[in-house]
Amino acid sequence: MGTPATAGAADAVRELVGIFGSRVHIVSKAGPRIEALSRAWLARNGFVGEALVAPDHLHFVTTRSDKGPVCAALGVTHFVDDRLDVLEHLTTVPHRLLFTGGLGDQSPPARVPETVQTVATWTATVALLRDLVGKSAPPADLD
Repeated sequence: MGTPATAGAADAVRELVGIFGSRVHIVSKAGPRIEALSRAWLARNGFVGEALVAPDHLHFVTTRSDKGPVCAALGVTHFVDDRLDVLEHLTTVPHRLLFTGGLGDQSPPARVPETVQTVATWTATVALLRDLVGKSAPPADLD
């Protein structure tokens, strides 16, 4: 519970809610114990709540490959993850972003498919998503 958020992450989520409205979801891999801790951490650190991500928009799966079916069912159009192997499972998601800003000592993958865009900070992530949304029709249920 003491783990800090990656710099700019909470502000980025607020901005993403401004861009995508009620369509912002968090899809994470976790077992039951870590899910409970993650839900509490997300609420405590300003990611979930009024004018943020709705609590019922937190989705937990037991394997990373299970994120794909969740995204397909939700109609997710843009997805950010720090694992390339996760993004490769999201074949129904047209805009996939590999976030490298939280890798710590790990190096980003040497090769990233053309279908995946790499971003190093949350500021860059929000800017790219804002640009991508601006180039396409805005989501139907923006607030």
